[in-house]
Amino acid sequence: MADAIELYGWVAKPRDVSKLLQGMKSNRHPEPQNVASTGFPDTPLAKSVFEYAKKELSPETFNHSMRVYYYGKAIQTQQFPDWCFTDETYLLTCLLHDIGTTNKNISATKMSFEFYGGMLALRLLSKDLHAPIEQAESVAEAIIRHQDIGQSGKITTVGLLIQLATIFDNMGGHQELVHQDTIKDVTRHFPRNQWSSCFAATIRKENELKPWAHTTALGEEDFPNGVQNNKLMEPYD
Repeated sequence: MADAIELYGWVAKPRDVSKLLQGMKSNRHPEPQNVASTGFPDTPLAKSVFEYAKKELSPETFNHSMRVYYYGKAIQTQQFPDWCFTDETYLLTCLLHDIGTTNKNISATKMSFEFYGGMLALRLLSKDLHAPIEQAESVAEAIIRHQDIGQSGKITTVGLLIQLATIFDNMGGHQELVHQDTIKDVTRHFPRNQWSSCFAATIRKENELKPWAHTTALGEEDFPNGVQNNKLMEPYD
């Protein structure tokens, strides 16, 4: 049995996505991968967090979280098949990565939404649902760092995958990693419902409430404008 480092996605990967992609550009072209053919955990823990997320998140944010799962799984299985961790761990990360953006949570703290969201996820998973601590901490770290984009240092495998998948859904970044038919199928199951406008408004709301927020590191105007003007996803919004 794999140890906790591999099982829960702790294996270190370079944080510089451009270097990572340069090393695999000449390899595989993406193929269609639909929702029905993608594995989805049905463990008691996964079911509990699924129901929690569906209750706590807005419908738009819940659908985004599900799209991030399916896009991430397409990227992992087709582009980085050697990335090994449980689907459950990645699903928990996806379902909880934006828990800090709810109306209740964004105004409950002075902390940036990713940091507070990581704390909420850690408490939910380790204290309330009794997940293995290595798994709960992996999810929390990935949530805290899912907008920690940069060129130096390293990040966990799960953290890097959710970065790739959220950038893809939010801004159309690294579109060469996912087939167009995959987008069509995933958005059919989990519609965007004007997600670009919705998330851009959330970014601006946090920046107004918390001018120190970590989100500002991505560009106080560049980031929300990039989300708002997501050309790849425009036909599906």
